[in-house]
Amino acid sequence: MDRNIALELVRITETAALASANYMGRGDKNAADGAAVEGMRVCFESVDVRGEIVIGEGELDEAPMLYIGERVGSGYGPMVDIAVDPIDGTNLIAKGLPNAISVIAMTEHGKMLKAPDTYMDKIIVGPKAKGVINLDAPVSENLKKVAAAIDKPLSDLTLTILDRPRHEAIIKEARETGVRIKMFNEGDVAAGIATCFPDTGVDILLGAGGAPEGVITAAAVRTLGGDMQGRLRPMSPEEIERCHQMGFKTDEEIGRLLNLDDLVSGKDILFAATAITDGDLLNGITFLSNRRVKTHSVVMRSSTGTIRFVEAMHNLDQKEILKRFNL
Repeated sequence: MDRNIALELVRITETAALASANYMGRGDKNAADGAAVEGMRVCFESVDVRGEIVIGEGELDEAPMLYIGERVGSGYGPMVDIAVDPIDGTNLIAKGLPNAISVIAMTEHGKMLKAPDTYMDKIIVGPKAKGVINLDAPVSENLKKVAAAIDKPLSDLTLTILDRPRHEAIIKEARETGVRIKMFNEGDVAAGIATCFPDTGVDILLGAGGAPEGVITAAAVRTLGGDMQGRLRPMSPEEIERCHQMGFKTDEEIGRLLNLDDLVSGKDILFAATAITDGDLLNGITFLSNRRVKTHSVVMRSSTGTIRFVEAMHNLDQKEILKRFNL
């Protein structure tokens, strides 16, 4: 893929983030999500790829834009698979809470798992702990191995996990080892990526979150040299049927351990994210005087190992694409 496509992805996540920012803290998560989706869709029209949405906003009947199977891009350029989450953390933006981001991942065609909209058990670590994790091992064993790999005492290790009743057993076992625990209420993608950046202070993510978000996170983790394992965890007969529809035909296929290569593979993976609200890795959107807005993004490319942090200043009066969002 042309390296310029990576910067085009940042332009798309910036637009989605800016479009949704008008609803920050205003309690309307659906309006925020709709604006972000529309912002992404419009931007894709000028990107020279022949793209297929493999992780999106749902099926055609459920989502009029950026639905699974939708074709996006100009119709020129390479065939690619695209995963989008216009807002990872819709409740976060509605309440003005940290770690709401807009994200896109892109791979060569056929190199991204088409994950059903269900839960996924996940374990994620940064580069120093690559190869030592095992989703089937006890929590305490994983924590000890990660601590040893990154040369930290267990008491200095930080586990991040969704604050959900389903994680009570994991949290109990983790506390017995003496590690620190940082809970979060929403925003799987940002939390998973944080494990790959030492400055965030987060060393390992455990627990069940969204499977589509898991695939998007895997794209970033692979690019950053980290490690991840997952397993689909449908919670109802309807979710099991959804797994079947997405190609997981048997219980054995649904319950198979998914390594990083199973989630995302290929030689060229692109990932871009723009923060909407402040987070561990990125600063949120800041509205300044004179109709100027500052955004903070990250863009990564696996084939070169390049990671760019992009701080941009936008003049809203000169952004034609944003005028439809009443910014």
